[in-house]
Amino acid sequence: MELHPKVRLACAEGMSAWTAAQHFKMSRGTIGKMLAFSEPPGYRRSASIKRPKLDGFTDIIDSWLDADKAVHRKQRHAAKRIFAVHRSRCTHVTH
Repeated sequence: MELHPKVRLACAEGMSAWTAAQHFKMSRGTIGKMLAFSEPPGYRRSASIKRPKLDGFTDIIDSWLDADKAVHRKQRHAAKRIFAVHRSRCTHVTH
């Protein structure tokens, strides 16, 4: 049995959050988060990814990849080809 359901079950049966924190060797904040969510929420990104060199080209790359879905597998854009086109179109890439 995983730890998250064990903590929730122990607290549902009457164990206090402070006692559960001591018993499971966790902080009270972690126990509080476990009680707030029925399942572990997983990782949640707090801010969006910043890609200053790539952000101007994401629309073009997405359109290529959408168009590639209708093309034979061997004729699709590979990551190496996408990078080569990106490098040829902009001057600030130094690779």
